[in-house]
Amino acid sequence: MWGIDPQKSSNMLSESIAHPTLHEPLLTPLGIHHKRNCCRICDSQNLHLFLSLGAMPLANAFLETPANFRDERSYPLDVYFCANCTLVQLVDVIDPTVLFSQYNYITGTSDTIAAHHVKYARAMVERLELKPSDLVIEIASNDGSLLKNFRPYGVRTLGVEPAQNIAKIANAAGIETANQFFNAALALQLASVYGRAQCIIANNVLAHVDDPKDFLLGCKQLLAPEGIISIEVPYIYNLIEQLEYDTIYHEHLSYFSVQSLMLLCQEVGLGIMGVEYIPIHGGSIRVLMGYRARYPTHSTSVLDLVKSEKALGLDQFWRYSAFGDDVLAHRHNLLSALHELKTSQKSIVGYGAPAKGNTLLNFCKIGTDLLPYTVDKSILKVGRYTPGMHIPVRSISDLIEDQPDYVLVLAWNFVEEIMRQQELYRQRGGKFLVPFPAPHIL
Repeated sequence: MWGIDPQKSSNMLSESIAHPTLHEPLLTPLGIHHKRNCCRICDSQNLHLFLSLGAMPLANAFLETPANFRDERSYPLDVYFCANCTLVQLVDVIDPTVLFSQYNYITGTSDTIAAHHVKYARAMVERLELKPSDLVIEIASNDGSLLKNFRPYGVRTLGVEPAQNIAKIANAAGIETANQFFNAALALQLASVYGRAQCIIANNVLAHVDDPKDFLLGCKQLLAPEGIISIEVPYIYNLIEQLEYDTIYHEHLSYFSVQSLMLLCQEVGLGIMGVEYIPIHGGSIRVLMGYRARYPTHSTSVLDLVKSEKALGLDQFWRYSAFGDDVLAHRHNLLSALHELKTSQKSIVGYGAPAKGNTLLNFCKIGTDLLPYTVDKSILKVGRYTPGMHIPVRSISDLIEDQPDYVLVLAWNFVEEIMRQQELYRQRGGKFLVPFPAPHIL
């Protein structure tokens, strides 16, 4: 019905694409971890360390049994500022096939994300006046939760998702999904099979790739002449101002400002037509971009945002150095709050098992002595143990059954949704300890 047989196109992809990786790094003999010696946007070696969170296990590497504990590995989690292009980044890179070939985060489990997706699809359809013949491609499409919202509009969709287990879920739900890592080489293959897309969506993925220039070049190669690329990334402003250091983990290689994104786009011949603030995930920005021929200069609003960032010091090392000091103070304050509750004979458990929670738990050394377990909705995490601190993950239903005095909200970016869902827990006297921006009780 689209001029291409979906089954045939999937077979063509399987035959023509030999599982490309995001890039070909120089790996250590271990084959899993390597260290960059230059910035991933501008290639400068003028990188300055401002925060060391220590050696950390991989944030989504949940363990099945205690027998797995002794074989768990950790890698440096150090954060650098590029004095040349202002990109905040990690230089310790984990092989993406280790991080993403199997994945345990499903976007469809959150009501907040679901509502976000409905609005997002409508906005894209209306902005681009999409027709049934038009193609929407989402990179890192997860279980297809966003793409399914384009169905009521009749447009063609294609997902690209590297995680085998998640891509299988999407395909089973009828959302055609190529189970591949995305890069410029794959983009050419997709374009030859499916044609070019009016809309390319890449939410919460650009920060995950070690070669963002290659990634955006691939997006450009897939884009129709009048189409747009829509990318969402966590915003460095919120990370710094709200002290969201738990969002730093090995999957998140880059932490973008508008200025660093502007420079990145210039490297690959894209122009930014607009930036929109999105409150999701603790504060994100949606960046709309297109061919430089259509947008020869970045929009005035984009340039104004860059001026605002400079006024806040987001282009200066001192701001990040101060942030590092604030992180140490936060750890002290959070641990003091937890020990005070324990001394007062109050029971505490965790709420959520997000990747960000594992940065917090490991950096603060919060173990089962303070947090005997945490609860989560994901069937891919319940019954397992958190990486590093080995806290058992139990079902949400255990919260009401045990009725602890407090929950430490590890998934704090969904705290409003959590409090709505756990109204019975609240009515029974349960309280929520939210760790950011400063520990406080709700």
